[in-house]
This record gives sequence, structure tokens and C-alpha cells, in this order.
Amino acid sequence: MEEGKGGDLSLKEMDFLGYPHLILMSESQLALQRKVETPSIDTFCKGRIVRVPKSPLIRVEGTETVIPCNVTDYDGPSEQNFDWEFSQGTDFVRIVSTWDSSFTSQQYQKRVSSREIVLRRSSNNAVELLIRNIQPIDQGEYKCITPSTDATVQGNYDATVQVKVIADGLTVSGSKARSSKPLKLSEGDSFELRCSASTTSSEHTHLQVTWELKNGPAWQEILSLTHEGKFQPSPEYEERYLSGDVRLDTVANDIYRLSVSQALPLDEGLYRCLVSEWVKGADSSWQKIQEKNVEVASVVIQQTALDVLIATSNMSVTERDSLDLTCNITTDRSGIFQAQVTWYFSESLDDTLSDARVLLSVDRDSVVSNSPLISLSHMDRNSYHLLVRDVGVEDTGYYFCQASVWVPQHNGSWHKVVEKTSSPVSVVVTALELDYQIVLNASKTPKFSDDPTELECRIVNAQNTDANIRFTVSWYYRMHLRNDAVVTDELLATMGADWTLLVGDKSRQRTQNGEIIFSKQAMDTFSLRIQWTSEADRGDYYCVVSAWSRYHNNSWVKSKDVTSALVSVFWATQDYTLTVEAVKLKPFFMAGHTFEMICKVSSQNIKTPRYSVLITAEKPLTDQSNPNGTTRIISLNQDSVVRLEDWTDQARVDGVVLEKVQENEFRYRMYQTQMSDAGLYRCVVTAWSPGGSGMWREAVNGLSNPIQIDFQTSGPVFNVSVHSDNPTVYQGELADLLCIVTIDRVVLEPDDMSFDVSWFAVHSFALDRAPVLLASLDRKGIVTQARRNWSSDVSLERISPMEFRLRVHGCEGQDFGNHYCSITPWVRSATGVWQREPEIKSKPIFISVKMDVLNALKYPLLIGIGLATIIGLLSCLIGYCSSRWCCKKEVQETRRERRRLMSMEMD
Repeated sequence: MEEGKGGDLSLKEMDFLGYPHLILMSESQLALQRKVETPSIDTFCKGRIVRVPKSPLIRVEGTETVIPCNVTDYDGPSEQNFDWEFSQGTDFVRIVSTWDSSFTSQQYQKRVSSREIVLRRSSNNAVELLIRNIQPIDQGEYKCITPSTDATVQGNYDATVQVKVIADGLTVSGSKARSSKPLKLSEGDSFELRCSASTTSSEHTHLQVTWELKNGPAWQEILSLTHEGKFQPSPEYEERYLSGDVRLDTVANDIYRLSVSQALPLDEGLYRCLVSEWVKGADSSWQKIQEKNVEVASVVIQQTALDVLIATSNMSVTERDSLDLTCNITTDRSGIFQAQVTWYFSESLDDTLSDARVLLSVDRDSVVSNSPLISLSHMDRNSYHLLVRDVGVEDTGYYFCQASVWVPQHNGSWHKVVEKTSSPVSVVVTALELDYQIVLNASKTPKFSDDPTELECRIVNAQNTDANIRFTVSWYYRMHLRNDAVVTDELLATMGADWTLLVGDKSRQRTQNGEIIFSKQAMDTFSLRIQWTSEADRGDYYCVVSAWSRYHNNSWVKSKDVTSALVSVFWATQDYTLTVEAVKLKPFFMAGHTFEMICKVSSQNIKTPRYSVLITAEKPLTDQSNPNGTTRIISLNQDSVVRLEDWTDQARVDGVVLEKVQENEFRYRMYQTQMSDAGLYRCVVTAWSPGGSGMWREAVNGLSNPIQIDFQTSGPVFNVSVHSDNPTVYQGELADLLCIVTIDRVVLEPDDMSFDVSWFAVHSFALDRAPVLLASLDRKGIVTQARRNWSSDVSLERISPMEFRLRVHGCEGQDFGNHYCSITPWVRSATGVWQREPEIKSKPIFISVKMDVLNALKYPLLIGIGLATIIGLLSCLIGYCSSRWCCKKEVQETRRERRRLMSMEMD
């Protein structure tokens, strides 16, 4: 707005500025409205609030001044507009506005155009008035005004702050003018820098002094003395400040000194002194009003030079000699310092320092670490001598030394300024060649099987041996091969470095049983003894003697192996032979008679043999009890202990007998033979010879000729069938099934035959399910019924010698399916022995079970009709009683005379 317009805008202008619903008033009208509508405290708290800093604001001439203003609790748009005005005690002059470019008065137009005075928006409801290079003429009152966008006038729409401009009285300078030459220091040296700062301000101000370092793109704070008188180090220098290495002192009243007692490489760079002036504002908070700095000095830190060198080049040392190495260090450091030296050893050149092993070290106080075989001596200030006595092969590797230089600090501690590691020196330790021979002798050799064998392995002509050398032995066996096959050596036993015996797989069990003994008879003699030598032990034997060397850490390492010549363990033997013959004592017999068979055994080249006998039978393939064909019946071991093998006939447990008749003759008997015993019978014989420790050893096996049992008979032939007069039954009725047996060829008396009968059912239309046993009747007349999960019952009875009837009582739906019977005939022979014939199965018959619909519905219909009748009668009774007693009312009527004509009121 221009001055001449008196601060009023037309409605059109307000609509253009974004306030279409705002009703404008003149200043007099606005004052009158404020007078009339003076808000209460509650209303004011809910209205618009404009805030500026508390007065006065003290600023220094020539500095940049920022005056913030914000508004809260307002209505209307989120983005608010602001007007700034200035007064020096009289009328206010317009400075700048956020919404009217013509708001600025003429006296401020130049400064606003040159952006010396700028109005910056920090948010939708806050702005900052920025005055660059503030001058004394800018001292006065500044008013922040917010045009109203509220529906009602509430709160305050402007706020005023007093700005006081004081003269610049701050002076900052270095102790000396900055020299073009940098300050050169050695690492670990101390240095001081000074800065002078004072103020002549009319206000009560405080100074804050900060030392900063620039060794990169930005300045880094070191240490500050705040305006509140507190020392505040930066995080990077906090540890050094607490240790006293970095300090800030005041010398006199206006001199501030930075002291660094131990210069580090990171202390190199440009140093400056930053001084800020602070004043306490109206709200009792400290405000920084100006800041000045001065560059004091440029510091250059020269690192300490250090050279570490081992005087000896790559070298070779013989085992058990001494290793002598010298580490020389040179440095350009002068003054007080101490060196620390550490010797390292590494087996590989590629190992890092952390992988290397520390041998010895001498610290800065010349204290040497302890080691029994290694010594470290300080020859002079720059030479350190390493001596390793009695070196071994394990000392072969790379040796290097590491040196560091330490300087003292003002607090008595030491600081490491430089550290360096020498180049490694290769040291090869040549082992002493052990010289010894091995002699293997057989002190005992077997002439026959089970004779003992003893081998002796002895060390001879041993040289360069002492207490640090230990010998162990390993025993090997090599089998004799008759062809050109590859020879494989088998480990029998071996000794570890601690003389612990480890036994191989071949000899483990025999060693545990005491059949093989490994022993060390002397320091140079080892023996192997086989108590009972078998044919499997024949072959070549040899021993390997290993030499072990002890290292400095008391560990043992194998250094040499020497193998002996072969010693053959062999004796002439003939192969074992075994002949077995089976003889049938009776050439012909009938079923029910006793079968006898003699097994005759003869052997050769077996020393004091004993025999074990097994009787086997090869049944016809039609025998379902043994589908494989061969049955193990009874056995007799070499100690004459009898055992039933696969003989499972409980009725004939004592029906087979195997006994030893003579030393090489055995007799087998089978009592009351049955038709099912037909087959081929053999004797399986094993010859045993006595082995070591009282054990029997298997020598050879033999199989006899077969003896056949074949019953040639023209006995009866049985047939079986199933019959039913009514194969279709209704539920709940009785089903009758007959199992009829017929006989052909021979007519037998009823007392000479008997049957085991079993009934089965397959509950399906096809025979695709497993049969279910219903009931069985044995030849002694005992009936056994199977368990059933439904209510129907079965009964089985013999109605004639050749007919058996099965009855199903109260048939259910689950009883349908195919039914058949199975019989096992028993026939009594002429000798009175019962013979069991093969089992016979009949063809199945299908039984169907139907439902009787009439009978099924008869009882439910009768029950329903009865219940309906009872419920109807009960309902009638309840209705009668209710109308008779519960609902009875007395009605009083006007008595009428009995006349011929009805009264008129009846019309």
C-alpha cells in the first residue's frame, strides 16, 4: 500500500490478495470495534497471538540482525501475511510486507531494494526480518502486524520489540603477527599458541574463546572457554583434554593460551582463535551478538625417522646349535626417548604380524621377558642381540624384529611416536641325520597249525641319538599270493610317540583275547608273539621303526622311518578233506513207521577233529509250510548238544532224535512219520579242530548224499462241497449251510477217519477280500467260534460222519458274501497211527440277505397309531376339564314372562 491511501483497500483488491470474505475497516472503525469488543481473558487465550522476542534486543553496530515473528491460533488460510513497521518514538514507518510490494515507505525503499533489509518466510505462520549491517539509526521499536483473516476479532494482531544498537568494542588479535613460515615441530614436542581478546562494550557482555584447527576442507573445534566460564573440548580432543595434553589457559586478562604437550601428526595445520561476544537478553538467556576470528599460526609436525635392520642375512644352522641374531635401530630423535624391541618368528613368509609368534621382548624400561631357551641382551643403545640355544628343525622359518620409540609426557606417562618392523630373515635349521639299522628275527616259528610264533625287531648301530630321540615300532603283515595280484600290506599294530599301542582291525579281537601279544622288551627291542598260529596267519611279516625328536614345547615329531626285511611264516600243510555218507537202515516202510538214517563221517589232515551234524529236509514245492524248499530239522554241535532248529510240530516235539553212535557215526530217527514228511534228507557235517585258548576252530564242511522218503500208497481220495437249500434269506432268519465230504477209491470205516472242519466267509461279491473265519471243529469234536462285531450268531455241528452243518442265526446285512468250508482229513493206518492228509477247500456259495419291508414297517406303524390315539384322547380330556372348571361364568339374565308374543325389545 502507498502512504496516501491511509491503509484502506477496496473489496476488489482484498479479493485479489486471497481474502474474499474479509470485511475491511478503517483505523477509526477498527479502534472502535476493539474498544467495543475487548476480549476477556478466556477469549484472548482463544484468539490470535502474534509473538516477537522480548525487549530489548541488543545488537552490535555493523552486524547482521534477525528479528523473528510468528502468529498462532488464527482462522483463515494456513499461510499468513506480515507487515513490519519501525518507530523511533513518534509515528511508525512501514518497512516491508509479505503481501504488498508497495507497502515499503520511501525512506526504506533503497535498503529493501538492495536487500540490505529482507523479509524471509520461515514457515506459513512465521517470518524473519533481516537487517544486514545494522546501524545506530536502526535503533528503535519494530512492530510486526498480521492482517486479520479471522471471522471475529480476537487476540492481538501486532507485537512490538525494542532494538538497541551498541558500538563495536570487540578486539581480537594473535600474540604475534602470523608469520609466513610455519612452526616446525617434531612428533611428541610441545607447543603454545596465544590469542588476545577484549571488549569495550557499553553493555555487560561476556566473551567466548574457541581454538580451531584446519587440516582439511573445514575448521575443526579443539577447545573452548565458553561465555559462562566453562572449558568445553570437542569429542575428538576430549581424551587428550582429560589427560592434560591439550589445555586452554588465561594469561593476564585478555590473553588466551592453547598448550599442546605432546604433538601428534593430526595436530598439523592452520590454527585460529575464534572469539564471540554474548549478552544476556530480556528473557535471561544468553545471545551471541557478534563473532570475530584471527589466524594465529601454521604448525608442521615432522614424524620421527626410524630404521630397523637385522644385521644378518639369510642363514643356515645345524640342529642343536645356537642361533645368533642382532637387531639394529637408528633414529633422528634427540632428547629423552626410550626404545622397545620385540622379536617375532613365523613359519611362513605370508603370515601377518598377528599370526607370528612372539619370541622375546624388551620394554622401554629395559625389562626382558623370560624364556628358558631364548635370551635377549641389550648390547648398546641401538643394538639388541637374540640368542636361541639348542635349535631344532621346528625353528626353521622367518625371524624379524619390531622397534618403537617412546617419549615422556608432562604428566609422567610415555607416548609412542613411531614404530617399525624389520624385513624378515630366513633361517633354515638342518636336521642331524639319524643313522640306525633294523634287524627282524623269528625266534619261534610254527611247524604245525596252532604252534606259537614269535618275532623280534631290534635296533642296531644307532648314531646321533640322545634323550631327545625316541623310537617306536609298527608291525605289518603281507599275505602270500599265488598269482600276480597286487600285494596289500595290513597294519597289525603301531605305537605312538608316547608308546601308546594302536591295534589294527585284523588283530584287534585276537589281541583282546590274548592270542596276539605286542611288547617292548628293551629300549631297542620290540617283539610280536602269536600264541596259536593258524593257516590265516601264514605270510610275510616286517616291522617299521620310527625315530621321534622332541621339540622345545615338549612335543614329539617323527623324523625318520626304517623298514626291516621280510620274515616269512609258513609251514607245509595238506588241505582238509571231509567225506559224509548217509545210509537208510530200512529200505521200505509205511506212513506211521519210524524212519532211521545213519550219517558216517571220515576226515583227513585234521588234528583231533570233532564234528557237528545238521539234518535238513528238502520238501516238495507243494509244501506251503516251507516255500524255500529246505528245512533245518535238528542239529548236534561239536560238544554233543542237541537243538531243534525249524521243527515246529508241537504234537511231535519228541518225534525226532539225533544222537552220536560212534566218534564218526551219527543216527537220525523220526517216529510216526506222516505223509507231510515226504522229501529228501541230508546230513550237513562240519569238522572242528582245537584252537587257541581252548576254543574250537572250524576246519571244513561236508554234505551227504540225499535219502528220500516217499510214501507209495493207493489210499482214499477226499472231496468236499458246500450246499444250501435256501441261499437267499431275509434279515433275522436262519441260514443253513452243509459241508459234505465224499471219498473215492477206498471205502473206510467211520471210526478210521476224522476231519478238521473250518468255515470261512468272504464279504464281497467277488473273492477279492481276505477270508474271515466263522467257526471251526477239530477231529476231537471241539468247536471254536471266531469273534464277531454284529448280533448274528453261528453254530457248527456234525450231523453225520461225512456232513457238517453251519447255521447263521438272525442273519444281518453283514452276513452276505461267499461262504466255503475247508477240511483236513485224518486217516488211521493199519498200525493204528493217525495220518494227516492234505487240506481240501470247497468251492464257495454266495449267501444274500434281504430286508422284509412289511415286517420292518409293521411295528413302527402300530407304535405311531397307538401314540396318536393316546395323544388325541389326552387332548380331549384336557379340553373338557378346562371348559368345565376353569372357564365357567355365572350369567344373570332378566327374567321374562312366558307369553305368547315376544316383547318388543327382542326385535
